[in-house]
Amino acid sequence: EELFAFDNRVRNSLINEPVQYIVEKKIDGLSVSLEYVDGIFTRGSTRGDGVVGEDVTTNLKTIRSVPLRLSIPEGLYIPYLEVRGEVFMPKKEFASLNEKQEILGQKIFANPRNAAAGSLRQLEPSITASRRLDIFVFNVQSIQGVSFSYHSEALEFLKELGFRISPEYKLYNSIEEAIEEINNVGNTKSEYSYDTDGAVVKVNSLAQREVLGSTSRAPRWAVAYKYPPEVKKTRLNDIIIQVGRTGALTPNAVLEPVVLAGTTVSRATLHNEDFIKERDIRIGDWVFVRKAGEIIPEVLEVDF
Repeated sequence: EELFAFDNRVRNSLINEPVQYIVEKKIDGLSVSLEYVDGIFTRGSTRGDGVVGEDVTTNLKTIRSVPLRLSIPEGLYIPYLEVRGEVFMPKKEFASLNEKQEILGQKIFANPRNAAAGSLRQLEPSITASRRLDIFVFNVQSIQGVSFSYHSEALEFLKELGFRISPEYKLYNSIEEAIEEINNVGNTKSEYSYDTDGAVVKVNSLAQREVLGSTSRAPRWAVAYKYPPEVKKTRLNDIIIQVGRTGALTPNAVLEPVVLAGTTVSRATLHNEDFIKERDIRIGDWVFVRKAGEIIPEVLEVDF
């Protein structure tokens, strides 16, 4: 309903104009800005509060997919470029990092987004480098020396300069086609090597974006669709108590294996004793489970 409402607002503001939408995957990571002067990477910062962010230039330089020098086509001069991108931790690297953290008795990260944010803010760049972060660039914030008419045109130019751009973005002439792509991404996102928690629909024409403008909170030419977490039903075969390093006791459910968000789940957290009592969870019950933050399996409730 919100996507159709967005489409109506766009078309009411652009009467009798054809509208083309671009659909990009919403990467679950940490948003950063990269600045280039005369083709050289000079500064990188987190989004912060939207006005002031943290300077993470040194750590961003350890990410192999951040070009330190742009591959500018012959005959072009770009004195200044600022792009926005999403730093993320690939799923394989996240699993490997948590395995190492567990062996060392150190903090386990709840999800790849938190792991990426924590890794990018390390005081020691060598630690950031060891975390094997990656980045997709999805927008030109400011550029001198080149102009574009369409967002897709800007993305292709960024690719030519050496950036990894929004993966497999697609163009559509109607909101119905865009919704079909959103559903397709939702059905296949567990197969990707990176976490995506939604899809973003944007008006492709930069001139139309100017007409549509922005509110104080968000642009009127874009809308984000967030996927609900996948929920499955399975049988609770047993409850075991896990003892943490500090002596904290955590009840865990032993489940009949169920495929959830692309992996087979046979254990899930029950949080604490109060959680079990409030929901009257017992061995032998059929329960609903999901992955909190798309990562940690948890029992939601009993199927009464």
